[in-house]
Amino acid sequence: MLDHKGTKIIETERLILRPFRSGDAPLMFKNWAGDREVTRFLTWNTHRSVSDSECVVNMWVAEYNENSCYNWAIVLKDLGEPIGGISVVRIHDNNDSADIGYCIGRNWWGKGIMTEAFSAVIPYLFEVGFNRIQSEHAVKNPASGRVMQKCGLTYEGTLRQFFRATSGELLDISFYSILKEEFEACRNSPKAL
Repeated sequence: MLDHKGTKIIETERLILRPFRSGDAPLMFKNWAGDREVTRFLTWNTHRSVSDSECVVNMWVAEYNENSCYNWAIVLKDLGEPIGGISVVRIHDNNDSADIGYCIGRNWWGKGIMTEAFSAVIPYLFEVGFNRIQSEHAVKNPASGRVMQKCGLTYEGTLRQFFRATSGELLDISFYSILKEEFEACRNSPKAL
């Protein structure tokens, strides 16, 4: 049973995960949403201007009125500004599962930041009552799959030409998940101590 708590602040060693604010739009555009390379395999188009980012951020801020909204800005403590985002993009009430989507600016790729953010979101969502957390990535974006693997998600399979990117290209998509019982078993194992 889900006990929705909404987007609460989560702190890690290097990051603060917090709700987006209306003033985040210029940094969102600058740090990731305006970069075609960053958005290449995502479900949304590269933002053409700060006003595109403003529209999206304002929509997200309004969604925080719902306690079933889980959408965090990833703020690097040393920098003090958002460098990406991670969110529950779909909730499946019939099986208490959540689909996770994430994106981070190119300047911060390969530094373990997204793994740190995703690893912090997983226990929070299990505390809310989710039983399954799942995510997917384009096969052409293997770095995203490595994030999922490092966070303990299990590869479930690849669907061929499953997703049409904003470029029009049909992409093969790999699916991963972690169950609450798997997470608990790993957390409670002697190796985790």
